[in-house]
Amino acid sequence: MNKFSYDHRNPRIAAPARLERIRRLNDALRTQHRGGSVVVTDGVAALGFEAVQAISTAIAGFDAFDTGNDPYGERDFGSIEFEGKKVFFKIDYYDRSLRLHSPDPADPKVTARVMTVMLANEY
Repeated sequence: MNKFSYDHRNPRIAAPARLERIRRLNDALRTQHRGGSVVVTDGVAALGFEAVQAISTAIAGFDAFDTGNDPYGERDFGSIEFEGKKVFFKIDYYDRSLRLHSPDPADPKVTARVMTVMLANEY
């Protein structure tokens, strides 16, 4: 089985079309804050409004996805440097009630995406 073929035992391994849909949805949230919610942690918020804006811009431009930070190919995690601090972003998939995991991250009708932006030491 190749890396991206569907395996019903592991729904995070997706068929190519499904994976591409998840990537597009994650990219829309990461780059345009569309299709989900963005949450910043206390540590990031404490840096101030202008810093949060600069971090958001840097995350939107992030494209250094590789097998180390993106093992499933979903573009759901990354890290940037901001003023000497490592900042992570992480996209999680919840059901619409935000209580459980999404039954299908490729389907925005049943998925609430949440991107959390945090300092590395808050992970």
